[in-house]
Amino acid sequence: MVKGLKQYWQVAPYLTLGFLLTCVFVLYPLAKGIYISFFDYKVIQPSLSEFVGFANYRQALTDPTVYTALWNTLLFAAVTVPGQWLLGVIAATLINIQLVRFKVFFRLIYYLPVISSWVVVSYLFKFLFADGHSGIINYLLTDILHIVPEPIAWLQNRWSANVVIWAVSVWKGIGWVMVMYLAALQSIPKSLYEAAQIDGAKGVSSFLNITLPLMRPMTVYVVINLIIGAFQAFIQVLLITRGGPLDSTHLMNTYLFKQAFEYFNFGYGTALSVMLGLLIFIFTYGQQRTFGRERLEY
Repeated sequence: MVKGLKQYWQVAPYLTLGFLLTCVFVLYPLAKGIYISFFDYKVIQPSLSEFVGFANYRQALTDPTVYTALWNTLLFAAVTVPGQWLLGVIAATLINIQLVRFKVFFRLIYYLPVISSWVVVSYLFKFLFADGHSGIINYLLTDILHIVPEPIAWLQNRWSANVVIWAVSVWKGIGWVMVMYLAALQSIPKSLYEAAQIDGAKGVSSFLNITLPLMRPMTVYVVINLIIGAFQAFIQVLLITRGGPLDSTHLMNTYLFKQAFEYFNFGYGTALSVMLGLLIFIFTYGQQRTFGRERLEY
C-alpha cells in the first residue's frame, strides 16, 4: 500500500500537468462551445449576448444548406475512407514484397504527400483542375489525348468539384495508411506464411486468411482515425471551392466556419460544431463496438 502511494506520488506532478493542460485546452473550450451554442453570441461584447435556448439547433434542422453539407460530409467519408484504406493496404503489401527493390525510395514517394502542406496541395489540385485550357487535366484530356472535345468546368459543377476534393484527400492520405500497415506487416512472423505455403495457401489466400486477420487491431486504429479525419476535413474545400458553386460543396466544417467567421453568427456556428461532434462520436463509437465484437468472436 505504502509502496503504491509512493509510486503515485512520484508521477503526480506529470499527471497533474497533463490534467491541467487537458482542462485548459480541451475541457474548457468544449464546455464553452456548448454554452455559446445556446446564445445569440456577440463575440465583441459577450455581455450583450442573448440567451436563445435551442433556437440555434432548431434553425439547423430547418436549414437546407446544413443537409447539403451533412450529405457531402457523409459522402466524403464514404469515398475517402475506403479509398485511402484500400490503396494504402495495396501500397504497403506491394512494398513489403521481398522481390521489390528500393523500398526506402518508394516509402518516401508515397509518404511525401502526407508531410506536404494542405495549403500547397490544395492549390496544386486547384491549378491542375482549373477551368479552360489553362488547367493541366483539361489540357491533357482535350489537346493531348483528345478524349473530350471541350474543357471540363471541374470546379463549376457540384459533382465534378466533389471529385476533385475526394481525389486530393485520398491522394494525400494513402502514405499514412501505407506506413501504418508496413509496420503491422513487418511484425507478422514469416513462419506463418511458410506453414501456409506448405499447406498449399499462396498469394491472395495467404493475404485474406493470415495477413488481414492478424492486422485487425491496426485496421481498427486506422479506420477510426480515417473516419475522424474525414469528418474534420476543412482546408481542401475552403481553398479549392470555398463551398461553391452556390454552397453545393460545403462540408459541415466549412459551413460552420462560414457562419461563425464570415457572418459572425457564432451561436449558430457553434451549435453546428456541437452537432458535428456528436456525429463523429456516434460513428467512431459504432465502429469501436463493431470491431470489438468481431475481435471477441475471432
